[in-house]
Amino acid sequence: MRVIFNEEMRQVADDMDRMASAVSTAIRTAGRALLGPDVEAAQDVIDGDQAIDRLESSVIDQCIQLLAKQSPVATDLRIVVSTLRLAATFERMGDLSRHIAEAVRRSYPDSPLPPEARELFGKMQDFLNDMADRLVAMLADRDTKVAERIIVDDDQLDCLHQQTFQLALSDEWTGSKQQMIDLVLLARFMERIGDHGVSAARRVVYIVSGFDPSKDPKDLEDID
Repeated sequence: MRVIFNEEMRQVADDMDRMASAVSTAIRTAGRALLGPDVEAAQDVIDGDQAIDRLESSVIDQCIQLLAKQSPVATDLRIVVSTLRLAATFERMGDLSRHIAEAVRRSYPDSPLPPEARELFGKMQDFLNDMADRLVAMLADRDTKVAERIIVDDDQLDCLHQQTFQLALSDEWTGSKQQMIDLVLLARFMERIGDHGVSAARRVVYIVSGFDPSKDPKDLEDID
C-alpha cells in the first residue's frame, strides 16, 4: 500500500509542478501585457487560465481518491490536505493574473494606467516576476529557505501597493477616472498575488516541517 501511495503522490506532485510553472508564466505574461500594453499577451493569459483550472481539478480529484482509498495519517495526511490547499492557492493566483489581462484587453489600445504609474507598476511586476521564479523552485525542491524569503520579502510589495494610493491622490495624477479605478483594482490584484504566494510558501513549510509559520513567522529563522 505504501508503494502505491508514494507513486500516486508523485503523480500529484508532477501536476503541482506543472501548475506552479503555468501560474508563473501567467504572472509574467500578465505583467508584460499590462506594461505594454500588449493585447496578444493579455489574451494568452486569459486563454491559458483554463489549463490552470484543469490542473487544479486533476490535483483535487487525485487527492480525494488518496484520502478515500489510502486513508493516510500523520505526515501523509498533512501532505495530502496541504496539497489540496496549495492547488486552490495557485488557481487563485491564475485567476488574478487573468483579471489583470482582462483589464488590459478591455482598455486596449489605450493603457489602463497613466504614464506616471508605469514606473511604480514596473517595480511591482519585477517583484512578482522574482516571486514567480521562487515559487517554482520552492515547490520543485520543497525548499523552506526559498519559502522563507517569499514570506519575509512580501513587505516590499505591500509598501509598493501603498504607494499606488498615494500616486492616485497626488497632484501628479493626470489619468482619467477610469484609469484611477483600474489603477486601484490592478494594484490590488498584484498585491493579492503576492499574498497568495506567501500562503503557498507557508503551506510548503508546513508540508516539510509540520510547523505553521503563520503562527510566528520569526521562527522561520530556525528552519534548516
